[in-house]
Order: sequence, then C-alpha cells, then structure tokens
Amino acid sequence: MAKQEIKQEQVLNVEEAVSRSEAFINKNKKTISAVVLTIVALIVVGVVVSNYVIKPRENKAAEALFVGEKYFQNGDYETALIEFETVADDFGCTKAGKLAKAYMGISMAQLGRYEEAIPYLKEFKGNDSMVAPSVLAALGNCYAHTGNDAQAATTLVKAAHTADNNLLSPAYLIQAGQIFEKLGKKADALKAYQEVKDNFYGSTQSMNIDMYIERVK
Repeated sequence: MAKQEIKQEQVLNVEEAVSRSEAFINKNKKTISAVVLTIVALIVVGVVVSNYVIKPRENKAAEALFVGEKYFQNGDYETALIEFETVADDFGCTKAGKLAKAYMGISMAQLGRYEEAIPYLKEFKGNDSMVAPSVLAALGNCYAHTGNDAQAATTLVKAAHTADNNLLSPAYLIQAGQIFEKLGKKADALKAYQEVKDNFYGSTQSMNIDMYIERVK
C-alpha cells in the first residue's frame, strides 16, 4: 500500500513539473521565440558573411597578391613592392593581405632598405613550414646588415628550428654560426655547426660541415 502511494505521489510530482513547464513556456513564449530566432539569425548571418563577404574578399586579395608575386619572381622588386603595398592597404585583414606585408619586407631587403624592412618582417605571424622560416631568415639578414649581429644570429637559429628540414635549416644554421664566429662566440658557433652534422646529415651543407666544426674547436 505504501509503495502504491509513493508511485502515485511520484506521478503527481511529474505531472506538476510538466504543468509548471508548460505554464512557463506559455508565459514566456514570446521571449523564448525571440531568443531562438536571434540564434538562428546569427547562424544565418555567419554563413552569409563567410560565403558572400569573407571568401570573395579573400579570393580578390589572393588574385591581387599573385600579380605582385610575378614581379617578385622576375626580380622586379620595386614594382612588386608597389603591388604588395596595395594589397596590404586594401586587404590588410585577409590572409593574402598579411602575407603581402611580409613580401613588402622581403622586397625592401632585396632593395637594400633593411631598416624599413624589419618592422614588416617582424609583424608576420604565419606558421607555414616554408614561408615562416624564410621570413625569419630575411629578418635575421636585415639585422646583420644593420649591425645587430647578436639578434641576427639568434633569429637565424630560430628560422632553422622553425623550418626543421634539410632544405632550409642547414643554411640558416651555418649563417648563424658564421655570425657567432664574428662575435667571438665560438661555443655558440660550434653548437650551430654540430646541429647541422647531427640533425641534417642528409643535406648538401653537411658534407663540408666538419671544416666549420674544426675551425671553432
């Protein structure tokens, strides 16, 4: 008998809860509908912005960047710089716009405008396995050309570690080692050269690395 009363009480509690929920929904129907509609609207706006605003803008920026890249590849750094500056100004928030600033820095470096190049190269935050280390290496070389050898060497080492491949890393490490030698930091130079021998022994540069190592021992 007690069990039956408990069951009936549980049923009554459930019915009461459902009744309260229905009352709450009926009372706040307009508010709930407004919230749901707002969420749906935000989702729709996000999709529209992505498909009809952001993507087309990214595409236009990429097309504009390609024009500058053609001049850059042909060694016409003056014209390339003008094109990249236009992309950076018009599409600064896009991926291509950010890359254009890095290209501006590299173009300036190629033209011997090292001081001007440094802020643009420092600003680049990409993580592409080829672009990011190349920008860092360009920055390192700009530091070297402006007399900041210590910063140049550490930046080149960072570029080598960022690349972490046989194509770029050994060259950057050897550059860093040579600058360390110039600074009289033989231990740091040895460390850079030894890293080429130990970690990038499949590279072309590793074939002559013992000569560098012996020189600083």
